Amino acid sequence: MLRRLFASALVLAAFACGAASAAPADTLDLAVPQAPAPIAVEGHERLLYELHLTNFGAAPLRLDGLSVLDADSGAALAAWRGEALAARGRVIGAQNAALDGALQPGERAVLYLELDLPATAPRALRHKVEFSVPGAEPGQVEGAQLVPRPAPTLQLAPPLRGGPWAAIYAPQWPRGHRRVFYTLDGRARLPGRYAIDFVRVDAQGRTTRGDADIAANALGYGEPVLAVADGTIAAARDGIAENERVSQQTRNDFDRAAGNYVSLALGDGRYAVYEHLRPGSVKVKPGQRVRRGQPIGELGFTGDSTGPHLHFHVADAAVPLLGEGVGYGFDGFRLLGYYPGAKGLGERPWQPRDDGVAAERRNELPEASSVIEFPR
Repeated sequence: MLRRLFASALVLAAFACGAASAAPADTLDLAVPQAPAPIAVEGHERLLYELHLTNFGAAPLRLDGLSVLDADSGAALAAWRGEALAARGRVIGAQNAALDGALQPGERAVLYLELDLPATAPRALRHKVEFSVPGAEPGQVEGAQLVPRPAPTLQLAPPLRGGPWAAIYAPQWPRGHRRVFYTLDGRARLPGRYAIDFVRVDAQGRTTRGDADIAANALGYGEPVLAVADGTIAAARDGIAENERVSQQTRNDFDRAAGNYVSLALGDGRYAVYEHLRPGSVKVKPGQRVRRGQPIGELGFTGDSTGPHLHFHVADAAVPLLGEGVGYGFDGFRLLGYYPGAKGLGERPWQPRDDGVAAERRNELPEASSVIEFPR
């Protein structure tokens, strides 16, 4: 009798060990809703895109690691673990929680990826996610294969003249353009995927003259905003008032968040969108043809703006929040320096560029928080 009980216990223990080793990889869904096209940034080809992870199982999944693989060779092109992985993700929902815990049943996380490609770019990418589940050994799943789309061929003229201009965007900001989805007409979109806020600075890094709380004292206030290509005005709005003081600014609903804006059809399925323009400055109307370099408005402080600047992005739809952000580059600008880590704007001088990076840039997107000068 004791022998039979002991044998039964061994069988149950073996079954338990077997169950613990079975990681539920079939419960984690991997998807890349928007296949990226490469953009050029300081001599590198870069992909910006989002990996969506959804837990379809009944147990919480802790995300332990992510690798981006060459789909053909299996070689790892990039990998993130621990805090580096958590910093790239958010859990979608009412709390929009940081990705530092487990992905609960039914939850979705979005991982925001920026990947500099090797000199010989892979044909396709795959993604490997490592995870752990309570009571089970760690598991992994591969999927979400993507083939990058061709890079856009139309390079854009400057949207502004001269400078210096700080090109403000930071992929890591939780509420930055890169990470803010808008759900309108039954679909979530990320219009600001490649958005830049252009802020005028001087050689000492100042952004204003006199009282910094007066919007009109911003160095870039009233600067002409220019058509980046020959094209047709697809949409435009003027007449939204702006506050005299920055401290008076309040939040707006979706419709007024862009303030006064212009959307220029580039003729290749893309639209250049200019936001926060000065009231009364919009010089164009829908359907009007414009020429490259033509003034179309002036930099202002309308809509959801933390200070006077030009918000510029390119998307696949004319209305500011109804398009998916798509890549672009400017055909020429001069790189002057950086605000490392996107810190210090308006508070201290920017740092000169590294001697190893050429000053004259062609057919590129400015690097995050770089300080540049456009042709005059």
